[in-house]
Formats: sequence, structure tokens, C-alpha cells
Amino acid sequence: MSQEHDAVELDVTGLNCPMPVIQTSQAFADLGVGETLEVHATDPGSVSDIAGWADSTTEATLHEQTEEDAADGTVYVHRIERVA
Repeated sequence: MSQEHDAVELDVTGLNCPMPVIQTSQAFADLGVGETLEVHATDPGSVSDIAGWADSTTEATLHEQTEEDAADGTVYVHRIERVA
């Protein structure tokens, strides 16, 4: 079980497919093992895109995907840990 760390935040709100997953992949590459990336997106497609990307690599574990209400719509929050 990994230790809880402060997450590195990535704001991709306002961007549409494929940019949220592309920027997630780029930001993830800069993480060290055990670090977590928290991605905030407004594109509903980011839920399946980021889950699919995380499943395609042995370096990432997708811990949760949640929805938060914002003044101008829904924000999808993805928490991804670098495990290798």
C-alpha cells in the first residue's frame, strides 16, 4: 500500500478530447514513483479516456474518478498514482 502524498494538480478544464488525456500523459511522465496526479477536466469523455490510458500502462494506478459540481458545469476529477 502506498503512502498518501499531496497530489500534483493538472487543470485541463475547458479542453476537449483528446487534449485532457494527452496533457495527463505528459504531466504523468514528470511524476516520481509514489506521486499522485489529480486531473480536473470538464470533458465528460475524459472519464473513459483517462481510465483507458491508465489501464494501458503498468506505471499508473487510477485510484478514483469523481464528479464535482462547479458554477459552470461538472468537473471530473481523476486521481492517478505513479506505481512504477
